[in-house]
Amino acid sequence: MRLTALFLLLALPVMANPAPDIVVLGEVHDNPDAHLGQAAALRDLRPTAVVFEMLSAEDAARADADRSQSADAWEASGWQDFPIYAPIFDALGEARIVGAAASREVVRSVYSNGAAALLGADAARFGLDEALPEDQHQLRMQMQFEAHCEAMPIDMMAGMVAVQRYRDAVFARAALNALETYGPPVAVIAGNGHARTDWGVPAMIARAAPEITTRAIGFVEEDTNMPLDEIRIVPRARRDDPCQSLTSK
Repeated sequence: MRLTALFLLLALPVMANPAPDIVVLGEVHDNPDAHLGQAAALRDLRPTAVVFEMLSAEDAARADADRSQSADAWEASGWQDFPIYAPIFDALGEARIVGAAASREVVRSVYSNGAAALLGADAARFGLDEALPEDQHQLRMQMQFEAHCEAMPIDMMAGMVAVQRYRDAVFARAALNALETYGPPVAVIAGNGHARTDWGVPAMIARAAPEITTRAIGFVEEDTNMPLDEIRIVPRARRDDPCQSLTSK
């Protein structure tokens, strides 16, 4: 009897862990292999909706209504290189397209008015009404300084940190709204910095809606200490020195 029961137990299919409510798929923006990886992840996940860092709500609605308009909506957003992002759109299936990009005017106003003022009533929900711990603030300023080739005064980086916090909160809010509207799972396409679990979109979601489960997958060009739930290394893209135009005399 015991052997029969054990056989029946072993014969049962192994149930996979349920998909998280929201999956953040990070990227190196100009790396085609990162986007192929994201496309493969989307085919496996089969999300109800995909939130794009790159598209405004208006541009996303245009592409969502007519997928043949995706390239035109992409160009209207101001982002380049739609062909390397095309595999992502090919992998969407029935997923709805959601845009989370803020206009340049809104982003510029973060420098003068602050992230909390721009996010309005949702600022406290995502922690924008609180100053960062000083050590984190200094670290993030240094990271922005290095990311911008050390070509600008480091004091200017405080505004860029504020913009990053604002954008993380906007992406998190868009993902939560999509989850409420369309159900799980929802995917987010954004840069790897936004996928960080310590202060990026997953952290914003954990603060605003701790009952929501997330997973952050980073498609990176080398092994990294960046806090992510999963790291997938892709070949390094061929590119010119991004700092040349900023540092050349």
